[in-house]
Amino acid sequence: MEAPVTTRTDHTADRPISLTAPSGIDRAAHHRLDEAWLAAAWSHPSTRCFVVSGGQVLIDEAPDGRTELVMTPTFEAPLTEAHRYFLGIDEDGVSYFALQKDSLPGRMDDSARPAGLREAGLLLSPREAGLMVHAVALENWQRLHRFCSRCGERTVIAAAGHIRRCPACGAEHYPRTDPAVIMSVVDDKDRILLGRQVHWPEGRFSTLAGFVEPGEAIEQSVRREVHEEVGIAVGVVEYVASQPWPFPSSLMLGFVARATSSEITVDGDEIHEARWFSRDELRAAFESGEVLPPYGISIAARLIEQWYGEELPTRSAF
Repeated sequence: MEAPVTTRTDHTADRPISLTAPSGIDRAAHHRLDEAWLAAAWSHPSTRCFVVSGGQVLIDEAPDGRTELVMTPTFEAPLTEAHRYFLGIDEDGVSYFALQKDSLPGRMDDSARPAGLREAGLLLSPREAGLMVHAVALENWQRLHRFCSRCGERTVIAAAGHIRRCPACGAEHYPRTDPAVIMSVVDDKDRILLGRQVHWPEGRFSTLAGFVEPGEAIEQSVRREVHEEVGIAVGVVEYVASQPWPFPSSLMLGFVARATSSEITVDGDEIHEARWFSRDELRAAFESGEVLPPYGISIAARLIEQWYGEELPTRSAF
């Protein structure tokens, strides 16, 4: 049974990390290679599907004020065969599929609108957000891996969207997930280190992050990334939580890193500016607008909250 993923701070323990709440969807991977079962599931009147295109889906406002993912029965779905992805089954036996298309379908009532995960992930129910994360991740991988990395031939979709096979050399290719570390760095004065990337606007600060390199343990990656980006040495590294981040294919692994030095030397390539903040300093910077908090969907916000001890100011995701 899935359990909610939360941060460990007492004051924010009831705030789950976005995109990690239990979805109630069984991915039912054992059905992905059963073409007869998939065909029957697709034809069942209870089955629901939605279109994903360029990382976006259609969302709509329900009469009760909730935001919903626009899903339809399969007999109303746009025509497609190859780009049809089986996402799983809920506790009532309803099957869900995503359809990858070049564009989102129009809506006659004009009330629905396109949205990406940064927006929709904060508005949708855990079930619908989980379905969207799965679909967006598959779509990103499918768009970027159409050719065999062994022989260069075009591959074909199999396993209901979860495998690409090469008809020339027989190789099978699976969706990739790139592990990335993201960390709140805290020193012996209980200050937090936040940085601003070179392409970010003035005032946008967040936790440091970077990709795990081949042959590297995740704790080593935390220490290397912090030292490379801001020149700070790190000792103890504590795991907090993870978050799927299909932009396009990452899994964010969240940590608290205990600094053993304090002199900042930014690399200038990825990080333009970095600063230590006490809680009072960060609160004052938020209130003055000098510092913009991370987007609420990001695990970075929860890592900062874990140290800060209360919710961060809200910030629009779009």
